[in-house]
Amino acid sequence: MSAAGAAAGASLGPFSVSPFDQHYGLEIVSLGEGVAEARLETGPQHAQPTGVVHGGVYCAIAEAIASEGTNHAVRPSGRVGMGLSNSTNFLRSAPVPGVLVARAEALHRGRTTWVWDVTIGDEAGAVRYAVTRMVIAVRDLPAD
Repeated sequence: MSAAGAAAGASLGPFSVSPFDQHYGLEIVSLGEGVAEARLETGPQHAQPTGVVHGGVYCAIAEAIASEGTNHAVRPSGRVGMGLSNSTNFLRSAPVPGVLVARAEALHRGRTTWVWDVTIGDEAGAVRYAVTRMVIAVRDLPAD
């Protein structure tokens, strides 16, 4: 892939992720009307020294799926969504290795901002590891 293609986001299956999200292994599994879901298989590269998932991983997942969910809706009209605020609360440590599953729901879909709630848990949906309130700024795409 060219540098320009990488900057635009790599296509992985039916959805694209940023080069950063691709680097840590995020998989966007679904995008819909105000909902988004993602999955990450964690390994040693995602761990803090205590052997559990690093808090920054949860923050990155939340921003990625809220941004992608917003972009899914606004890009066709020439707009782009970018993270404005990320407030993540850690509820429980996730073991490494493991699988994180994230689900985002849009609470507000405005002209200049979208607000999302993101929950990150285990595959069975039995354990919640983190919850995030994400605010996405919506702006016009810059001219080339």
